[in-house]
Amino acid sequence: MADGTTRWRRRKEARPAEIEAAALQCFAERGFAASSLDEIAARAGVTKGTLYLYFRSKEDLFKAVVRGALVTRIIAVTETLSTTETAREQLERLFTAWPTILTIPHVSAIPKLIISEAGNFPELTRFYLDEVIARGRAAVIAILRRGIRRGEFRKMDPDVAFYALIAPVLMAIVWKHTFERHDGKPLDVEALAAAHRSIVFDGLLSERTKP
Repeated sequence: MADGTTRWRRRKEARPAEIEAAALQCFAERGFAASSLDEIAARAGVTKGTLYLYFRSKEDLFKAVVRGALVTRIIAVTETLSTTETAREQLERLFTAWPTILTIPHVSAIPKLIISEAGNFPELTRFYLDEVIARGRAAVIAILRRGIRRGEFRKMDPDVAFYALIAPVLMAIVWKHTFERHDGKPLDVEALAAAHRSIVFDGLLSERTKP
Protein backbone atom coordinates (compact mmCIF):
# COMPACT_ATOMS: atom_id res chain seq x y z
CA MET A 1 0.00 0.00 0.00
CA ALA A 2 2.81 2.38 0.90
CA ASP A 3 4.53 1.60 -2.40
CA GLY A 4 1.35 2.43 -4.31
CA THR A 5 0.99 5.69 -2.42
CA THR A 6 4.56 6.64 -3.28
CA ARG A 7 3.98 5.96 -6.96
CA TRP A 8 0.77 8.03 -6.87
CA ARG A 9 2.65 10.90 -5.20
CA ARG A 10 5.39 10.78 -7.80
CA ARG A 11 2.79 10.74 -10.55
CA LYS A 12 1.05 13.77 -9.02
CA GLU A 13 4.32 15.71 -8.69
CA ALA A 14 5.17 14.97 -12.32
CA ARG A 15 1.85 16.20 -13.69
CA PRO A 16 2.69 19.91 -14.08
CA ALA A 17 5.79 19.04 -16.13
CA GLU A 18 3.79 16.54 -18.20
CA ILE A 19 1.09 19.12 -18.87
CA GLU A 20 3.70 21.73 -19.83
CA ALA A 21 5.37 19.27 -22.22
CA ALA A 22 2.04 18.51 -23.87
CA ALA A 23 1.24 22.22 -24.09
CA LEU A 24 4.62 22.96 -25.69
CA GLN A 25 3.89 20.39 -28.40
CA CYS A 26 0.42 21.79 -29.04
CA PHE A 27 1.56 25.42 -29.11
CA ALA A 28 4.46 24.56 -31.44
CA GLU A 29 2.26 22.62 -33.84
CA ARG A 30 -0.95 24.65 -33.79
CA GLY A 31 -0.13 28.06 -32.35
CA PHE A 32 -1.57 29.60 -29.20
CA ALA A 33 -5.03 30.54 -30.45
CA ALA A 34 -5.74 27.17 -32.10
CA SER A 35 -4.56 25.08 -29.14
CA SER A 36 -7.33 24.11 -26.75
CA LEU A 37 -7.02 23.06 -23.14
CA ASP A 38 -9.03 19.94 -23.99
CA GLU A 39 -6.40 18.88 -26.53
CA ILE A 40 -3.55 19.69 -24.17
CA ALA A 41 -5.16 17.72 -21.34
CA ALA A 42 -5.72 14.75 -23.64
CA ARG A 43 -2.07 14.78 -24.75
CA ALA A 44 -0.95 14.97 -21.13
CA GLY A 45 -3.23 12.07 -20.20
CA VAL A 46 -5.24 14.06 -17.67
CA THR A 47 -8.73 15.50 -17.50
CA LYS A 48 -9.37 19.17 -18.13
CA GLY A 49 -10.38 19.48 -14.49
CA THR A 50 -7.00 18.13 -13.41
CA LEU A 51 -5.25 20.62 -15.67
CA TYR A 52 -7.10 23.45 -13.90
CA LEU A 53 -5.69 22.25 -10.57
CA TYR A 54 -2.27 23.40 -11.74
CA PHE A 55 -2.96 26.17 -14.26
CA ARG A 56 -5.71 28.78 -14.05
CA SER A 57 -5.96 29.43 -17.77
CA LYS A 58 -4.34 28.77 -21.14
CA GLU A 59 -2.42 32.04 -20.74
CA ASP A 60 -1.14 30.89 -17.35
CA LEU A 61 -0.07 27.57 -18.88
CA PHE A 62 1.70 29.32 -21.76
CA LYS A 63 3.68 31.45 -19.33
CA ALA A 64 4.73 28.32 -17.45
CA VAL A 65 5.85 26.75 -20.73
CA VAL A 66 7.93 29.81 -21.64
CA ARG A 67 9.54 29.90 -18.20
CA GLY A 68 10.33 26.20 -18.28
CA ALA A 69 11.53 25.97 -21.87
CA LEU A 70 13.34 29.29 -22.30
CA VAL A 71 13.74 31.41 -19.17
CA THR A 72 15.37 28.65 -17.10
CA ARG A 73 17.86 27.99 -19.91
CA ILE A 74 18.71 31.67 -20.32
CA ILE A 75 19.30 31.98 -16.58
CA ALA A 76 21.44 28.82 -16.60
CA VAL A 77 23.64 30.18 -19.39
CA THR A 78 24.06 33.68 -17.92
CA GLU A 79 24.89 32.24 -14.51
CA THR A 80 27.85 30.35 -16.00
CA LEU A 81 29.46 33.60 -17.19
CA SER A 82 32.54 34.27 -15.11
CA THR A 83 34.04 37.67 -14.37
CA THR A 84 37.46 36.09 -14.91
CA GLU A 85 36.58 35.58 -18.59
CA THR A 86 37.18 38.25 -21.19
CA ALA A 87 34.17 39.96 -22.72
CA ARG A 88 34.83 38.06 -25.93
CA GLU A 89 34.81 34.73 -24.08
CA GLN A 90 31.53 35.64 -22.42
CA LEU A 91 29.94 36.65 -25.71
CA GLU A 92 31.22 33.50 -27.39
CA ARG A 93 29.57 31.46 -24.64
CA LEU A 94 26.23 33.09 -25.46
CA PHE A 95 26.76 32.51 -29.18
CA THR A 96 27.46 28.85 -28.48
CA ALA A 97 24.33 28.49 -26.37
CA TRP A 98 21.68 29.92 -28.70
CA PRO A 99 21.86 27.27 -31.46
CA THR A 100 21.76 24.55 -28.80
CA ILE A 101 18.57 25.99 -27.34
CA LEU A 102 16.93 26.47 -30.74
CA THR A 103 17.53 22.85 -31.75
CA ILE A 104 15.60 21.49 -28.76
CA PRO A 105 12.34 20.05 -30.19
CA HIS A 106 9.47 22.57 -30.27
CA VAL A 107 11.35 25.25 -28.28
CA SER A 108 12.25 27.41 -31.28
CA ALA A 109 8.56 27.53 -32.20
CA ILE A 110 7.77 29.66 -29.15
CA PRO A 111 9.35 32.93 -30.36
CA LYS A 112 7.89 32.31 -33.85
CA LEU A 113 4.48 31.93 -32.20
CA ILE A 114 4.93 35.24 -30.39
CA ILE A 115 5.92 36.98 -33.63
CA SER A 116 2.92 35.64 -35.53
CA GLU A 117 0.28 36.13 -32.80
CA ALA A 118 1.56 39.28 -31.09
CA GLY A 119 -1.26 41.47 -32.38
CA ASN A 120 -3.96 39.23 -30.95
CA PHE A 121 -2.29 38.56 -27.59
CA PRO A 122 -0.50 41.74 -26.47
CA GLU A 123 -0.35 40.62 -22.82
CA LEU A 124 1.55 37.46 -23.73
CA THR A 125 3.82 39.46 -26.03
CA ARG A 126 4.65 41.84 -23.20
CA PHE A 127 5.25 38.89 -20.89
CA TYR A 128 7.67 37.36 -23.43
CA LEU A 129 9.45 40.69 -23.86
CA ASP A 130 9.91 41.06 -20.10
CA GLU A 131 10.77 37.46 -19.26
CA VAL A 132 12.83 36.33 -22.25
CA ILE A 133 14.07 39.19 -24.44
CA ALA A 134 14.84 41.59 -21.60
CA ARG A 135 17.01 38.98 -19.86
CA GLY A 136 18.99 38.22 -22.99
CA ARG A 137 19.28 41.90 -23.88
CA ALA A 138 20.58 42.81 -20.43
CA ALA A 139 23.22 40.07 -20.58
CA VAL A 140 24.46 41.01 -24.06
CA ILE A 141 24.54 44.76 -23.38
CA ALA A 142 26.42 44.24 -20.12
CA ILE A 143 29.07 42.18 -21.94
CA LEU A 144 29.40 44.77 -24.70
CA ARG A 145 29.81 47.60 -22.20
CA ARG A 146 32.40 45.62 -20.29
CA GLY A 147 34.31 44.88 -23.50
CA ILE A 148 34.28 48.53 -24.55
CA ARG A 149 35.36 49.69 -21.10
CA ARG A 150 38.28 47.22 -21.06
CA GLY A 151 39.36 48.10 -24.59
CA GLU A 152 38.48 44.67 -26.02
CA PHE A 153 35.72 46.03 -28.25
CA ARG A 154 35.70 49.18 -30.30
CA LYS A 155 33.44 52.02 -29.22
CA MET A 156 29.79 51.63 -30.23
CA ASP A 157 26.27 52.02 -28.85
CA PRO A 158 25.65 48.70 -27.02
CA ASP A 159 21.88 49.22 -27.04
CA VAL A 160 21.85 49.44 -30.84
CA ALA A 161 24.47 46.71 -31.30
CA PHE A 162 22.22 44.27 -29.43
CA TYR A 163 19.69 44.29 -32.28
CA ALA A 164 22.42 43.59 -34.84
CA LEU A 165 23.69 40.69 -32.75
CA ILE A 166 20.26 39.12 -32.18
CA ALA A 167 19.05 39.46 -35.80
CA PRO A 168 20.47 36.10 -37.02
CA VAL A 169 18.73 34.31 -34.16
CA LEU A 170 15.37 35.72 -35.23
CA MET A 171 16.11 34.93 -38.86
CA ALA A 172 16.92 31.33 -37.94
CA ILE A 173 13.63 31.00 -36.05
CA VAL A 174 11.52 32.48 -38.85
CA TRP A 175 13.32 30.47 -41.53
CA LYS A 176 13.06 27.20 -39.62
CA HIS A 177 9.32 27.51 -39.06
CA THR A 178 8.28 29.31 -42.24
CA PHE A 179 10.57 28.65 -45.20
CA GLU A 180 12.62 25.56 -44.36
CA ARG A 181 9.98 23.05 -45.46
CA HIS A 182 9.79 24.73 -48.87
CA ASP A 183 13.53 25.26 -49.30
CA GLY A 184 14.39 21.59 -49.71
CA LYS A 185 17.16 21.51 -47.11
CA PRO A 186 17.30 22.09 -43.36
CA LEU A 187 18.94 25.21 -41.98
CA ASP A 188 22.26 24.38 -40.34
CA VAL A 189 21.87 26.44 -37.18
CA GLU A 190 25.32 25.48 -35.87
CA ALA A 191 26.97 26.66 -39.11
CA LEU A 192 24.96 29.89 -39.01
CA ALA A 193 26.08 30.51 -35.43
CA ALA A 194 29.73 29.89 -36.38
CA ALA A 195 29.51 32.31 -39.33
CA HIS A 196 27.77 34.83 -37.09
CA ARG A 197 30.57 34.59 -34.50
CA SER A 198 33.23 35.12 -37.13
CA ILE A 199 31.53 38.15 -38.67
CA VAL A 200 30.62 39.69 -35.32
CA PHE A 201 34.06 39.50 -33.76
CA ASP A 202 35.73 40.81 -36.89
CA GLY A 203 33.57 43.90 -36.48
CA LEU A 204 33.58 44.13 -32.67
CA LEU A 205 37.20 43.70 -31.75
CA SER A 206 39.28 46.79 -31.25
CA GLU A 207 42.54 47.19 -33.17
CA ARG A 208 44.38 46.27 -29.98
CA THR A 209 42.66 42.91 -29.57
CA LYS A 210 42.40 41.84 -33.21
CA PRO A 211 44.60 38.82 -33.98
